[in-house]
Amino acid sequence: MTDLLTHPLCNAEDLGKAIPDHELGVSVCLPLWKHVIGYEEGDQDIVSKFKSGYPRFCCPPAITRLFEAAEKEFAAAGERCLVFPRVVHAERCVQFIETGRAVEWTAHQLGVAVFPADSYVKARKFWRFCGECVSTRQACDALGEHKSTASIEEGKAANLTIKQRIAQLAGQQPEDVFLFPSGMAANFAVHRMLTHLSPGRKTAQLDFPYVDVLKLQQVFGSGAHFLPLIKDSEYDDLRTLLQNEPLAGLFCEAPSNPLLRCVDFERLLAIRAESQPGVPIVVDDTISTVAHVDAHRVADVVTTSLTKSFSGGGDVLAGSVVLNRKSPHHAAFSAFLTAHADHELWRGDAVALELNSRDFTQRAVTMSRNAKALAEHLRSHPKVDRVWHAATEGGRGYEFIRRENGGHGCLFSFTLKNPQQTSPKFYDALRVCKGPSLGTNFTLACPYTLLAHYEELDWVESVGVSRWLIRVSAGLEDTADLIARFDEALEQA
Repeated sequence: MTDLLTHPLCNAEDLGKAIPDHELGVSVCLPLWKHVIGYEEGDQDIVSKFKSGYPRFCCPPAITRLFEAAEKEFAAAGERCLVFPRVVHAERCVQFIETGRAVEWTAHQLGVAVFPADSYVKARKFWRFCGECVSTRQACDALGEHKSTASIEEGKAANLTIKQRIAQLAGQQPEDVFLFPSGMAANFAVHRMLTHLSPGRKTAQLDFPYVDVLKLQQVFGSGAHFLPLIKDSEYDDLRTLLQNEPLAGLFCEAPSNPLLRCVDFERLLAIRAESQPGVPIVVDDTISTVAHVDAHRVADVVTTSLTKSFSGGGDVLAGSVVLNRKSPHHAAFSAFLTAHADHELWRGDAVALELNSRDFTQRAVTMSRNAKALAEHLRSHPKVDRVWHAATEGGRGYEFIRRENGGHGCLFSFTLKNPQQTSPKFYDALRVCKGPSLGTNFTLACPYTLLAHYEELDWVESVGVSRWLIRVSAGLEDTADLIARFDEALEQA
């Protein structure tokens, strides 16, 4: 396998390669700006070259083959199938699309949603927004292509170790940690929990979040209020909202993706105390990570995509929910998740994640240091227009939850001057891996807004996110080498 620290996948001939470059890689190489545009517009000359893809958006080949195998076994003429880790996930999919049936694929202990072919697009929307995805490892094992060497006992031991590791870092107990097949599945579980315990109530999203976290709240339950918090007066709007309407929960990121901002948590807690003391706060700490912040200082529930920095390897999909034992909602939340959560990862993924995460805290420090160094360097570069990094954008909110000597995570974003002319040239010349995802041990860059919001660019710009924004997840490379690579690309912009 290629050493992506020294030999990144960044050239035109790397289009469509999995990142990392094997079938378990969760990202896909989009080395040129025109490749990103072509992918978004469905150009088959580009999409046909994909050997992988971020699993919720673009099914890797092994998962596609698993779907086809399920269709041969369960589908009648005019029907399609999606395969899930458990039958309960398939049942939720069928409920969402309002047609079809869920069956248990007992030979592989998987769930299969079987539905009319004209419901496939809607079913894939469930797959994307809810994140209850079968993994590539599990698909390969079920197909008999690469049988997992992990035993059931090893899988259970790995799951327990992961929970203990997260609990120790978070200052909670292992029984407060729940594991899911992706970060979005963790968010979906929390949303189901909140809307079940407070039926009929909307949620609220504070600050501009990762795309599907907002869409999840808008599509499921009773809908959502969105406060982008561009203006200070929106905190008064939040106060008024909480005084006039009972909500199921408040969602926010620490910091946000991709603008690296943070809600003013002290102010939020004060507004909640005076307006609606019982409303739960949900914080996603994926970017900062538990190594750098203690989100439980604010949150009743913390969600994390373990796919990202906790794993680092870019070859396993997973998520977690960690409850706050001091929250007044702890008993109700624990009861719901105990009854309705996934509890553990498939054995092969659990063993891989346990191994990947053994040096998580050390890697988190290096990635944070590199991200800050790059952000500071670019901020002073004459061709750079704006840089977003949690050290400058996180404000009081980030400092409120930052641990003593804690960093700011692996991520930053920036835009160039004259971006329409300079952005494609810079991106094409940049010698780091280029594709979606973040938190990998190797630096990973992408034109984030184009990838996440291509169909709504005018709207995202209206809430402060440039269509020319480039997002960078800093890895473990030598800092001086990374800076030199960015300078080299800027010279060609």
